[in-house]
Amino acid sequence: MSDTTVPPGIELGTDTTPVHNPYTGEVIASVPTVDAGAAGNILQQARCGRRTAAALSRASRASVLERAAHLIDRRAESFAQLIVSESGKTIIQARKEVARAVNTLSLSAAEARRNAGEVIPFDSHEGSEKRQGWFTREPLGIIAAITPFNDPLNLVAHKLGPAIAGGNAVILKPSALTPLSALRLVDTLIEAGLPEEIVTVVNGDAGIGAAIVAAPDVRMVSFTGGFATGEAISRTAGVKKLAMDLGGNAPVIVMDDADLDEAVASCVSGAFWAAGQNCIGTQRILIAAEVYDRFRDAFVARTELLRVGDPLDERTDVGPMITPEAAAATRAKVDTAVAQGAVLLCGNDVTGSLYAPTVLEEVPATCSIWQEEVFAPVVVLQPFTSFEDAIEQANAIDYSLHAGVFTSRLDRALNAARLLEAGGIMINDSSDYRFDAMPFGGFKYGSMGREGVRFALGDDPAQGRLRQPHHRRGPMTRARLTRS
Repeated sequence: MSDTTVPPGIELGTDTTPVHNPYTGEVIASVPTVDAGAAGNILQQARCGRRTAAALSRASRASVLERAAHLIDRRAESFAQLIVSESGKTIIQARKEVARAVNTLSLSAAEARRNAGEVIPFDSHEGSEKRQGWFTREPLGIIAAITPFNDPLNLVAHKLGPAIAGGNAVILKPSALTPLSALRLVDTLIEAGLPEEIVTVVNGDAGIGAAIVAAPDVRMVSFTGGFATGEAISRTAGVKKLAMDLGGNAPVIVMDDADLDEAVASCVSGAFWAAGQNCIGTQRILIAAEVYDRFRDAFVARTELLRVGDPLDERTDVGPMITPEAAAATRAKVDTAVAQGAVLLCGNDVTGSLYAPTVLEEVPATCSIWQEEVFAPVVVLQPFTSFEDAIEQANAIDYSLHAGVFTSRLDRALNAARLLEAGGIMINDSSDYRFDAMPFGGFKYGSMGREGVRFALGDDPAQGRLRQPHHRRGPMTRARLTRS
């Protein structure tokens, strides 16, 4: 693969960062990088982009997004291969991500045409009978977008699509581990007619990121990533809009009246999709004591059938983690948990960046694997004795994106949806479900704003909550990761 192109208008030194294939370890590209000294030039280009973006009509913005969606759809296999090569997702998972990115851009095009504002009925108030008014949604200006490695195409589309639809310029800082899909997406937007100064791609270290975040010209920072980085951004940003998705530690409750075959299949998929590197991935499964042994045995058996290996092989269920260091760190966390009393049921084997799907039980509540987002193919099984006990355990963590509950009783489902502290609550599905048009975001500490195109475009002063019933197809004949 040839070296990536330099963002227009940016003076670069000779520094480059290699991009590695997580499975083979080979260098697949070298990306030019900048340091904090380039911030002035970057911001100057973004100011030009702001003026250009604001001048684009809604029809022009929508047409660009529609054409880009069409181009990506036509080149879907090429985009999927690129995702595999830089992120290690399996080819089947990468194809699904491409399809979702097409949908995200199409949704953004639709919102560009209709998210205009509304008429205010002044004459409904005494003293204003002869007045009329309206408000419109206007561009913020320059938005800084910082994205992680785990969805290198669609999460970038979720930042760029709504921003472009709203008439904004963007400074995009993709993950240094997976910048290539982002660069190709921006190139595709430009091919579709987007003026090149509207999106400036910046590859560099935390210094250039901090300089951009702190700049007064930047009116909003949209960040997806870890809590520590999110806290640092909030301290640096100053007075501006912040939208943050800071991860989760998703619980799923399996009641004694649940369809266990469906629950096992859904939770295996939810726990190990994308090698567990998934902010809504199922991490803690709380199972009614009456059915705990049956669920545990079936879950472990199904997990052990998963094929781990080459992500380009369509038979592979679980590909590599993003780096060998990430896999080694995961094993160290599991070893620590076992030393503290956890019982290893399967997995915890490492070969390079490949980490075997791992199931634990009897994990102490003080253990980091119980308390924190593990972001790896590791899941914890835990029995509960009552519905109230399950809710208490599920809500014990300080941050939350999604949760799930399996039950055949409507009253239990509705009670769980009311009591679970999560941004999205999936009924009869694992936590790992997201549709790109739905409101998406966390519910407790550190969560600000919503994604989901329409919800990203509008102000969201209150935390939204989504109840999403979903009924999965019948049980699978072998252990394959599936996703709606």
